[in-house]
Amino acid sequence: MRGLRAPTGSVELLGDRLARYNWRMPHTTPDQVTEYDPEEVKELLDAGRILLVDVREPAEYAAERIPGALLYPLSTFDVTQLPPDESRQVVFSCAAGGRSLTAARQRMAQGQPAAHMAGGISEWKAVGLPTIRIDPRTGRPM
Repeated sequence: MRGLRAPTGSVELLGDRLARYNWRMPHTTPDQVTEYDPEEVKELLDAGRILLVDVREPAEYAAERIPGALLYPLSTFDVTQLPPDESRQVVFSCAAGGRSLTAARQRMAQGQPAAHMAGGISEWKAVGLPTIRIDPRTGRPM
């Protein structure tokens, strides 16, 4: 009986698929906070699988925000006020990733699962994902 052979080029194709799959896997910080990149957050948000919570200050959120993100500033953050949502994972975002990591750590300290978006809205914009921008003079979308 002869062994099965993969068609020529299939090893490279499989390697490419694995590389893309591994690239899309969330990362974990040393203290076990799940870290997503903006593209992953966009996919999960579009699929309704996450609740995106922006922990920047109201003025930052008012000027520009990620569509679908809810505002809950870290300066007034009380992790117990976020209801558990078994159907969606809570993912925090901010300007560059520091405040969102702090919020995720606070939620995890209370025994609730949490994640954050690495790089914040700055990285979101850097990869070309859409934001809602408001003209401060008129209050209208730009």
